[in-house]
Amino acid sequence: RGQLVESGGGSVQAGGSLNLSCAASIYTYSSACMGWFRQAPGKEREGVAALYTGGRITYYADSVKGRFTISQDNVKKTVYLQMVSLKPEDTAMYYCAAGTTRYWSGGSGYCRGQTDEYDYWGQGTQVTVSS
Repeated sequence: RGQLVESGGGSVQAGGSLNLSCAASIYTYSSACMGWFRQAPGKEREGVAALYTGGRITYYADSVKGRFTISQDNVKKTVYLQMVSLKPEDTAMYYCAAGTTRYWSGGSGYCRGQTDEYDYWGQGTQVTVSS
């Protein structure tokens, strides 16, 4: 079993910043994929960023590269998403997710932003960016 609790959403103007946090209570945290996903009204849920808690490789959707940063504190079992230069199209419900489907490249594990590869989901936190 696992529990993920997100926090940090809110409303900002375009160009602003927000930091999201996800506190994870999962027994596999030390070797888990932790991802941030988002879903806007009428759209499918999409992977935004992901990391393997036991490695360094990160994944970012093309739409957020250079603006979003995923990181973790493995002592606190908390994953963060730092978002800068926010755009109105970033408006969505943001979800934290955990899974165990990882891949290997050059001896390093990595994770993808595929929704079907994640087993545990938080309840979500709303991010609204106004123009």
